[in-house]
Amino acid sequence: MKNLSRSLKPDATLSQRVARGGLWVFSLRLINRLFGLASTIILARVLAPGDFGLFGIALLAMSALETFTQTGLNSALIQKKQDITAYLDTAWTFQAIRGGLLALILFATASYLADFFGTPTAQPILQVIGLTILIQGLTNIGVIYFDKELEFHKQFAYQVSYTLANAGVAISMVLLLRSVWALVFGLLAGNLAQLIVSYFIHPYRPRPRFNQEQFTELFHFGKWYLGSSILMYLVTQGDNIVVGKLLGATALGFYQLAYRISNMPATEITHVISQVTFPAYSKLQDNIPKLREAYLKVLQLTAFLSFLVAGLIFVLGSDFTTIFLGEKWLPMVPAMQLLVFAGLLRSIQATAGAIFGAIGKPFFGTQGEFLRLFTLAMLIYPFTIRYGILGTSVAVLASILTSSIFYSIKVINITCCSIKEYGNVIVFPLISAISMILVINYLMSCHNTGNIFGLFFFAISCNIVYLGITYIFDRLLDYKIFFLLKQQLGLLRGN
Repeated sequence: MKNLSRSLKPDATLSQRVARGGLWVFSLRLINRLFGLASTIILARVLAPGDFGLFGIALLAMSALETFTQTGLNSALIQKKQDITAYLDTAWTFQAIRGGLLALILFATASYLADFFGTPTAQPILQVIGLTILIQGLTNIGVIYFDKELEFHKQFAYQVSYTLANAGVAISMVLLLRSVWALVFGLLAGNLAQLIVSYFIHPYRPRPRFNQEQFTELFHFGKWYLGSSILMYLVTQGDNIVVGKLLGATALGFYQLAYRISNMPATEITHVISQVTFPAYSKLQDNIPKLREAYLKVLQLTAFLSFLVAGLIFVLGSDFTTIFLGEKWLPMVPAMQLLVFAGLLRSIQATAGAIFGAIGKPFFGTQGEFLRLFTLAMLIYPFTIRYGILGTSVAVLASILTSSIFYSIKVINITCCSIKEYGNVIVFPLISAISMILVINYLMSCHNTGNIFGLFFFAISCNIVYLGITYIFDRLLDYKIFFLLKQQLGLLRGN
């Protein structure tokens, strides 16, 4: 069968490919989050926090089943250097069977899961939401080439189909039903749209066929992702499970939305940058000076953007919540403002993950996550019982702080950079963000926003203050962030 993979353009330099790939990935994240934010605002105005909590409980159960049955076949296919066409039918067949079985398991255990969280009304939601696992299992396996061959423009179209369908159906349904089912139907529509698009956007047509030898070969590589997936699930979803179990669906609704908004620096900035820098780091792994130079640039760019976003969320979070989401969501604001520091630390920390993988030592990341999980396990129960979702936020922040220190020490040792070099790219945006918060807080104490125009005025003021102070550092202390930004724009244009 003809090889379906595509090769990269031979005249594209590594830096250009990374920069252009980053542009596609960032564009995808931006569109996803803009539609996600718009739909969240509309849905939050109509639905109660408890509705979001019920939906969150269903997602927790579904993601748990997916995580604990993870095989890593997709990762194995991406990693293989030779033609993978012969393996696709086996991988797709297993994927489809697994999706059907998990959907049946979720349907059968829905009542027990609902009882565990003390929310009987979650049972029908759990039973219906299992269909999404079945739909995902039937997706065209050919889309694996989008990641394997760095075809980010095709990945963009594939992922956007989910976003548009999910947001469109959820918003339409919430205006008709005014219930949590709008979220459920939106999720189903998004996955169904992605299933259909996967067969339009890639020519491969999978057939039901299973080869035991091929499966064993792929699973031998992918099985290591099972342990990693379980660990990441416990680290990233453990707080949601505790809140849902101890405090109920309404508290979970508050907490999950607070976490989602406050962690924008980590989810929207660093993960985009890390996704496209990994192949670049891999090619530089034997050249430590070049690896150090590349990493410090990535860290500098990440810190510059992350501190700005985190500062905006911290200082404007309360007014944003009141104006866009409604006063019923105000109880989540203190947790959101605390969690924004956790998101900022995650943003800085995540830059190290690509380094660990590139030099062939991904176990450093596993060690860091174990440290984070241990800290979280020690603190989350007593803090949540005593202080509610604010206590949960303290435990999460402490756990991420612990792992961030570990990550920083490791990456400094690997790249052989000095503490001063590492600290400089962190300190300058930190000072700019603190100054921005102090100035804007003073202005807001003198002039209340009260409406959307005032909020936008202070948002613009935040950017002016932050960029102004950064410019001073750039001119007087050789910070060079604007040169770095100009350099990256030049790469995007192909200069």
